[in-house]
Amino acid sequence: MSTGMYEAGLDKTAANFAALTPLTFIERTAAVYPTLPAIVHGAIRRNWAETYARARRLASALNARGIGAGDTVAAMLPNIPEMVEAHFGIPMAGAVLNTLNTRLDASTLAFMLTHGEAKAVLIDREFSAVMREALAQLDHPLLVIDIDDSEYTGAGERIGEIDYERLLASGDPAFQWAPPSDEWNAICLNYTSGTTGNPKGVVYHHRGAYTNAVSNILEWDMPKHAVYLWTLPMFHCNGWCFPWTVAARAGVNVCLRRVDAKTIFDLIRSERVTHYCGAPIVQNLLVNAPDSMKEGIAHRVHAMVAGAAPPAAMIEGMERLGFELTHVYGLTEVYGPAAVCAQQDAWRALDIGERARLNARQGVRYHLQDAVSVLDPLTMQPVTADGETIGEIMFRGNITMKGYLKNAAATEEAFRGGWFHTGDLAVAYPDGYVRIKDRSKDIIISGGENISSIEVEDVLYRHPAVLAVAVVAKPDARWGETPCAFVELKAGANVSADDLIAHCKAHLAGFKVPRAIEFCELPKTSTGKIQKFELRKRAGSVTAIDV
Repeated sequence: MSTGMYEAGLDKTAANFAALTPLTFIERTAAVYPTLPAIVHGAIRRNWAETYARARRLASALNARGIGAGDTVAAMLPNIPEMVEAHFGIPMAGAVLNTLNTRLDASTLAFMLTHGEAKAVLIDREFSAVMREALAQLDHPLLVIDIDDSEYTGAGERIGEIDYERLLASGDPAFQWAPPSDEWNAICLNYTSGTTGNPKGVVYHHRGAYTNAVSNILEWDMPKHAVYLWTLPMFHCNGWCFPWTVAARAGVNVCLRRVDAKTIFDLIRSERVTHYCGAPIVQNLLVNAPDSMKEGIAHRVHAMVAGAAPPAAMIEGMERLGFELTHVYGLTEVYGPAAVCAQQDAWRALDIGERARLNARQGVRYHLQDAVSVLDPLTMQPVTADGETIGEIMFRGNITMKGYLKNAAATEEAFRGGWFHTGDLAVAYPDGYVRIKDRSKDIIISGGENISSIEVEDVLYRHPAVLAVAVVAKPDARWGETPCAFVELKAGANVSADDLIAHCKAHLAGFKVPRAIEFCELPKTSTGKIQKFELRKRAGSVTAIDV
């Protein structure tokens, strides 16, 4: 029998279909739990009704200034209440939120503002100097909005034409925003360096943000009214979609301008924090903190870690703290984490070494991600699940970007064969879990941030003494990985490692500057290609430099 009868006259209408968007989470929470706490930041305490009203004011004020559907609004902010509000107010205006990495240099920021065609930018006073330099490089005007956070006591000045609070005062707290006409519409723009020095703009849609935010709840069994500490930067993959996750659970956003072990432990105690996310460097910071800082935490804390696999020492340290560690994996292109090393009850009986081995895997797909698999990139068939055969990790499903902004070729290549290609080489196990073995791309992951080796190499090549250079990852106990540069000098050239470090500092963000430099003749193939695999073997023995 034809299935046509199930379509005839049974259409999508306002009564039976609504576009999925995470903006509905704050609307519901403000209606159901209006007086429950939403924001904690120093002396600031706001409930969900107040936070929702401020987000609506922001949307209204932006619309009144001609900013609306499809326009980009950038944010150069740390983890402060205004950044939470931006995740709702900007898309409520129909605009697209572009969170900027606060560690970047002016030239890179200027590229992003230009490429993303930003119509407005929110700037915290701490970053006024670098943003003034970036704005000076633009050839198009934009609305600059100053934010003067009460918890910031450092240097900086207002460089915009309007203060954020004045902007909000001009907006309507009852602004009637509308969900997107299509859940495929863009909600956010995030830049990733990828494998080149030219950042690529990763576009998120409302549907993906919604599904990943809900998946976060499911992976953690996150309860209502969870207390979430913002150790993870909200500029990084929109905080892995947790601004929307916390709103969905009517939780508490405990804001944190800067990662500091004492402040984190103080907040965990005083606010009874239940959940936080972070790169391995954050987890190690807490594990290795003085015992005096850790005293007095009697409740259960859930920690999520991404990046390098958690070693046995980290797992043991977390267990001593009473923290439960969940290992996740993903990339900017899949909204942050889209795979999780789901722990099995049987693992609890195993010794720490075996548990560490199992938890080191990147795991299985998120609840609302369609698939994660290890495929042969040539045949696009799954590799043998024997823990030995290497293929490439690939994702498919709603928790995958729309594509790269203004870069059709890169988008087509990334989605070749109907899967998103991560570039991470991995193996699959008989139980369905996957584990990364190596990276096919020369990305260095330092403190949870991606560094393009090509970008660093390009800067070093600009030095007149450099003939050839190769940058690879050097293992680092604190940062996970740091850039290590192998440099071949021109005949007769005389330059020191300190000279090259100073050169890099003038052109790169601080975290991208090499922490180790070795002068040598670079190993090459018969065709002249530098053999980076040989250099990776040597990187661990190169003496680190204090930069």
